[in-house]
Amino acid sequence: MSKGRFGVHGGQYIPETLMNEVIRLEESYEFYKNDPDFNKELDDLLKNYAGRPSLLYYAKQMTQDLGGAKIYLKREDLNHTGSHKINNVLGQVLLAKKMGKMRVIAETGAGQHGVATATAAALLGMECEIFMGKEDTDRQALNVYRMELLGAKVHPVTSGTMTLKDAVNETMREWTNRVHDTHYVLGSVMGPHPFPAIVRDFQSVISKEARAQILEYEGKLPDAVVACVGGGSNAMGMFYNFIGDKEVALIGCEAAGHGLNTQKHAATIAKGTPGVFHGMKSYFCQDEYGQIAPVYSISAGLDYPGIGPEHANLHDSKRAQYVPVTDDEAVDAFEYLARTEGIICAIESAHAVAHVRKIAPEMKKDDIIIVCLSGRGDKDVAAIARYKGVNIHE
Repeated sequence: MSKGRFGVHGGQYIPETLMNEVIRLEESYEFYKNDPDFNKELDDLLKNYAGRPSLLYYAKQMTQDLGGAKIYLKREDLNHTGSHKINNVLGQVLLAKKMGKMRVIAETGAGQHGVATATAAALLGMECEIFMGKEDTDRQALNVYRMELLGAKVHPVTSGTMTLKDAVNETMREWTNRVHDTHYVLGSVMGPHPFPAIVRDFQSVISKEARAQILEYEGKLPDAVVACVGGGSNAMGMFYNFIGDKEVALIGCEAAGHGLNTQKHAATIAKGTPGVFHGMKSYFCQDEYGQIAPVYSISAGLDYPGIGPEHANLHDSKRAQYVPVTDDEAVDAFEYLARTEGIICAIESAHAVAHVRKIAPEMKKDDIIIVCLSGRGDKDVAAIARYKGVNIHE
């Protein structure tokens, strides 16, 4: 990376009013990431509050049923607050406090990042406000209530498509207004530099642990690691410490919604083109005039029109492969994992499980796949039931 660039992607496409703040953020992060006291405090929070290391679980029934590669699940769903989001949030909120900021704001789609941010803010005594698309507050009402229980103020965003893209817009606008006392806890490996690197570094604990665990269990590296991709934080965390291992395939699963031949998808790599949005250059779903196109996924967490710049570069260099997974395939995988392994995963993670169901039977029995289960699925149970035509109320 050179000054926030991943190949031609990344950069800092921001208003002048934010420039001094992102420079200060970069300088602060460069200092604290090498500060032994900061790292000791963060390690203690990850171990004794978030519950790390997360399990690397051998999915025996799934492996036997699919009849191919051995399948392991990296259980980020078992973290405190129920997803991988807590890894990045604890790091950023602690960093904000060190910088003298006592107010944090965040955007959220599925609500998991918002819940994690509200949790860390409560723990560290910070004021917290969350911006969430009105559509997503309806889809994830339980998580809205969780955030409010934790003391956060939740703002439903009614502009645009009322989803994650619009929540990011509103959070950036709020940060511009109160940059002097507020830190924006960005939730994915996106946005202007240094956010993609900060989030990537805090999430890289996932692959750091998984690499050590699989070497201990199997005595060799996996043949493939697989994760769902919206902005791409859990995938980058899952990929990062395997990027240098050329024999390990890196596979990201993006939301194909109703199908790539429709307008109802969020498959940024498959259908996107290079552009600039939310402070970064990357791939985005755009219309014929270069405007950001409306996107769709059954998963609120994958319902975003872009992808983090480091993922865009991994795609350009062909180091990682990005594949589309439809709503129907994800719902089938959601139910399959529940029945086969007794694990109800987030609908986001089910996109990765769906792809593993396709590739595992084609691999050898001594091959190994690690799948990142980025979150737990209790937030999605009622929505999946309704998708299947079951009349259920939360």
